[in-house]
Amino acid sequence: MLTSHLGELFALLTAFFWTTTSLSFQQATRRAGSLSVNVLRLIVAFFIYGIISFFTRGLFFPIDATTSQWIWMSISGLVGFVFGDYFLFKSYELISARISMLIMSLSAPIAAFIGWSILGETMNFISLVAMFITIVGIMIVITEKKKLDDEKLKKQRKKIQFSFSPKGMLFAFFGSIGQATGLVLSKYGMKDYNVFAATQIRIIAGCFGFVLLISVIKRWPKVKEAATNSISMKFILLGSIFGPFLGVYTSLLAVKYTTVGIASTIMAIIPVLIIPPAILIYKEKVTLKEVIGAFIALGGIVLFFV
Repeated sequence: MLTSHLGELFALLTAFFWTTTSLSFQQATRRAGSLSVNVLRLIVAFFIYGIISFFTRGLFFPIDATTSQWIWMSISGLVGFVFGDYFLFKSYELISARISMLIMSLSAPIAAFIGWSILGETMNFISLVAMFITIVGIMIVITEKKKLDDEKLKKQRKKIQFSFSPKGMLFAFFGSIGQATGLVLSKYGMKDYNVFAATQIRIIAGCFGFVLLISVIKRWPKVKEAATNSISMKFILLGSIFGPFLGVYTSLLAVKYTTVGIASTIMAIIPVLIIPPAILIYKEKVTLKEVIGAFIALGGIVLFFV
């Protein structure tokens, strides 16, 4: 039973890993900035992959990959890590993480559409229903009705205002496109190549992409400052282990054994999984609506295993 749902299991495991890395990078970003965290986490992950690859495959560098695999996995890394993660991290600066993750949940249907149009993937009716239920549950959890004070209400009466930054929502949407497209490109380019080595290629491409970006906008002093901050580096190291290393690795295993749409939808339950640590670590209060949404999302995931 479990072996027939390896892709779904790896996707669920990815969601747990990315929940841990989200909490870690949240702490690191507050201290070091999003761009510094992005490049440092990939550099750390590259060396982790290189060391483990050396002991498991005898190769520190994935030199056994074909030219085609290098090209497609590199494009996947640039799209997923540089484009997608850059805009996702930038959206955190303009809108709340809850709203960013709500928009990021669109990566599931986007990935499913791309997988259908490019890879010719199909999904049965139950999977489509499960995807819909999971996304509905996620939306219930991560959206909230904010209470406005009298002064804000007066301003709203004077002119129409957006509830959230349009620029921030656009950045989060770009992030969802980057994540979805990166996954599809990974599945297309990876084929039967070693998943571990394929992930390493994506990370190498991501590192080069951020190095170029940081050089162009001249942000190396901030990166150096972040690298010499022991507290920031502790969170970056923890996040790198569970994110670019374990999380990305299991995400590629997920899309290898199931469709991109199903894998992306299961991975999108991170906002639900964040609730327990939010209560225990950040002492946040969880509403009944959030609990209901969590159960709805988990119910959708259960359907994937039927």
